[in-house]
Amino acid sequence: MPRISQSEKIEQDNEQQALDFFAQLLSGLPDPRRSQGQRYPLRLVIVVALMAAVCGCDDAEAMELWGEANQDWLAGFLPTPHGPPTQDVFLAVFAALDPKSFEAVLRSWSALLCARLTKLGKHIAIDGKTSRRSFDLAQGKAALHTVSAYLSQAGLVLGATQADAKSNEITAIPKLLRTLDLRAATVTIDAIGTQTEIAKTIVEGGGNYLLAVKENQPALYQDIQTTFAEVDNPRARTLDEPAPAQTERFEEIDKGHGRVERRHIKVCRNRSWLTTAQRWSALAFVAQVVREREELSTGKISIEVAYYIGSDPTAKAPEIAHTIRRHWAIENELHWVLDIAFREDEARHRAQNTAQNMTTLRHFALNIIKRDSNRKLGVANSRKRAGWDRAYLLALLKGAAG
Repeated sequence: MPRISQSEKIEQDNEQQALDFFAQLLSGLPDPRRSQGQRYPLRLVIVVALMAAVCGCDDAEAMELWGEANQDWLAGFLPTPHGPPTQDVFLAVFAALDPKSFEAVLRSWSALLCARLTKLGKHIAIDGKTSRRSFDLAQGKAALHTVSAYLSQAGLVLGATQADAKSNEITAIPKLLRTLDLRAATVTIDAIGTQTEIAKTIVEGGGNYLLAVKENQPALYQDIQTTFAEVDNPRARTLDEPAPAQTERFEEIDKGHGRVERRHIKVCRNRSWLTTAQRWSALAFVAQVVREREELSTGKISIEVAYYIGSDPTAKAPEIAHTIRRHWAIENELHWVLDIAFREDEARHRAQNTAQNMTTLRHFALNIIKRDSNRKLGVANSRKRAGWDRAYLLALLKGAAG
């Protein structure tokens, strides 16, 4: 029997470790197909699809081509007596696969990763995204709208759920929150998620909320404006009126991209001016952020004022300001990356559950890439490197397993 080199032994160990991990992860996933005439085990289809997605494949045809190009290598550690899956197999499996069960696999793995990253703190941003070309006019099917939870410090998707439309995020967000470990987490959501039921769900889950407030909550919005008007323009009061509102303040300045941005935050813990304070679970403070942007080339200045409510009584103004800014990581580091690096907005998967399951597959692949702490390339080029460099692909898969 020929002896294998040390590098070959390491590669085999990495292959086996990754295979064992994903086999265990997928072990509870129900197979929607009939067992009669089945040529490709469910685990094989999903593992090959996942590796192909990491390597830059964005549709079933590309996954088939990747499998054919790597057929001999895959046969060394996966049972492929009939060769790698074809695009018809990929499409049939992802159309029939229960999307809630598949997403639950992602969520359980993400929870495991999150438990190992608690030292980073837990800021969870919640936001929705529409896969624009997933609609089907012939079937009267609207484009898929997915609400995701993003652990900003680690760049990981913790979970996701489907909303019938953007307007229905209000009902989808509590469902997603109830699937997550919110203990010691700060959850940020834009104004559509500023609902009393959502705030209550976060607090009951052991977390804190930091929610944007706009005119969709008119009484609260007006009360916060009144609070900060009292801060900025104190006046004489009668004995039965609230005491002046005291604030904590913080300011930061950024310069870049041809402009200067100054951000001023005020945090007020006096809730005397809030007529609906009792409706918001554990409400601890309100905040005002004034963003002043100056375009250096033209000298033009624009000013934006935003308001927030929060439940963490220990959070200080600088920490609150940082968390508010980090909320946009879900747009810049998740949604934008899915569109640019994974071409999600161009995806035309429409049959049955395909669009939802392909979204989960992209989240899986992105989490695997983001787990590489030594990564110096962007996500798009990391996918290309994984496709060209098998050792790098194995390192990513081993990192996902470890």
